[in-house]
Amino acid sequence: MKNLIGIDQEKAKVLSAKLNDLLANYQMFYQNLRGLHWNIKGREFFELHLKFEELYNDAVIKVDEIAERILTLEAEPLHTFSDYLKVSDLKEAKGITNGIEGVEVVVKNFSVLILKEREILSLAGEADDEGTVSLMSDYISETEKTLWMLNSYLR
Repeated sequence: MKNLIGIDQEKAKVLSAKLNDLLANYQMFYQNLRGLHWNIKGREFFELHLKFEELYNDAVIKVDEIAERILTLEAEPLHTFSDYLKVSDLKEAKGITNGIEGVEVVVKNFSVLILKEREILSLAGEADDEGTVSLMSDYISETEKTLWMLNSYLR
């Protein structure tokens, strides 16, 4: 049986679960970025303070898009921090003030997110879910470029 947008309901259920996992991880990523933005110190302060703000502003947009995609697939997005903490593979980055260490955290977080996005992309393709394919393709392209830039910064 198909849902309102023509996706097999069982496939939509699997996709929604994977998207909820991604949502929880993006929420943790967002919170890590906020902490880095607030607490970074040192010579790179001005540069990294702005970069972390740019990244958390982007993450909050993605959080909303992922939640709306879950709703489009006729499921309920996770919406409590207790759920995010249970589901997320990303852990809290607490007390980081060193710029290089902060960028390393962001790179590690992005590395987890991109693997999840690739898995969802594959599942969405198998389900003929072009909306989710498009969303994940855009996220992957952005993440790849950002990872390249952050890795260049660390060298």
